Amino acid sequence: MKKILMLALISVYALSLFGQTTENCKPAVTVNSSYSKSKTLDSILKHYTDNMLPGASVAVYSEAEGWWVGAQGYADLEKKLPMTNCHLQYLQSVSKSYMAVEILQLKEQGKIDLDAPMTKYLPSKYSRYIKNANSVTIRMLLNHISGVPEYNEAPAFVSRVILHPLQNFSSEDCLKGINGMDFQFVSGSKYKYTNTNYLLLSLIADAITGDHAAYIKKNIFKPLGLNNSYYSKDLNYLKGLLLPQSYWDVFNNGIAVNTTPFQQMTVACSKGDDGIVCTTTDAVKYLKGLMEGKLLNETSMKDLMEFVKDEKGNKRYSMGMIYFDLGGLPAYGHGGGGIGAGCGLLYIPSHKVYVFMATNVGCFIDSKLSAKAGEMRDAILMALLQ
Repeated sequence: MKKILMLALISVYALSLFGQTTENCKPAVTVNSSYSKSKTLDSILKHYTDNMLPGASVAVYSEAEGWWVGAQGYADLEKKLPMTNCHLQYLQSVSKSYMAVEILQLKEQGKIDLDAPMTKYLPSKYSRYIKNANSVTIRMLLNHISGVPEYNEAPAFVSRVILHPLQNFSSEDCLKGINGMDFQFVSGSKYKYTNTNYLLLSLIADAITGDHAAYIKKNIFKPLGLNNSYYSKDLNYLKGLLLPQSYWDVFNNGIAVNTTPFQQMTVACSKGDDGIVCTTTDAVKYLKGLMEGKLLNETSMKDLMEFVKDEKGNKRYSMGMIYFDLGGLPAYGHGGGGIGAGCGLLYIPSHKVYVFMATNVGCFIDSKLSAKAGEMRDAILMALLQ
């Protein structure tokens, strides 16, 4: 999940492992058994799961050829249980896209003004922790140009996680960690990816809807038929789900250490900036539905594709969407990294292809295993672009 939480792993990795059961099942899509790149993609997954990565799972939708899905390696290294296409994967920060769509839908309903200060909607019990809260608009939060402090870099919050690595934390606990801290920059003056922005959006959506997670289930999951997607404000919602075990290269020596309890705690407690789990095909269905205009109207889609630029003039981010430059070809989507998971969800317009890639190894900081995950990602994208 977050870089600073790595410090708590040493306190966790030796704890007893969560049980995991699996069963044979079929993805909730019609898979094209003759997909032209199936052998290439399968060989890529096999190569990387045979060489350090615990497990990996991928789903692809091509407008020309339809669906392909593949999984290799282990969902549970200790029990030698294979990764399957039915295992749920952690979306990590890809969850921000769903949060942004909710806010844009509320804008369409006339319930929120993107250019109003967040204090118009954010209860004072939360805004009191943020200096100059009146200077931040909803649009600034969506585009990561607010300047608000990063809660997972706040010493008070970091200390709490290190000392109590399996103790649940609340959104308010995160905000308490940045209480009184100076802004990173003047609001609206530059771009910097900051998880606090989307945590605040979830609290704003709670104030408007009563339950931002229930809203996402009703207005995003249900309309798109995402029957294998899960998210809730209830901290127990991950229990009993078919999730793989989670691993991390704690000592940067290429050895995967089981960190499942810590992974599940951090994901269950993270709202707005994280928290959704789903199958690989559900992730692709989500992005496909979004890009096809099934969730937002034309005006909102235009807002969604107005990317803010970094200090070098490069397009970076827009309302839950990252701009990817694939060797001169634009792609849209989001990536995510956690204590024991990593993923990427992309749409490549030039090839009319959607892809979701996931692995059950931590990818939020550089290590030998995260480097392998990056190599696998690049190999898959290269194969799809050929």
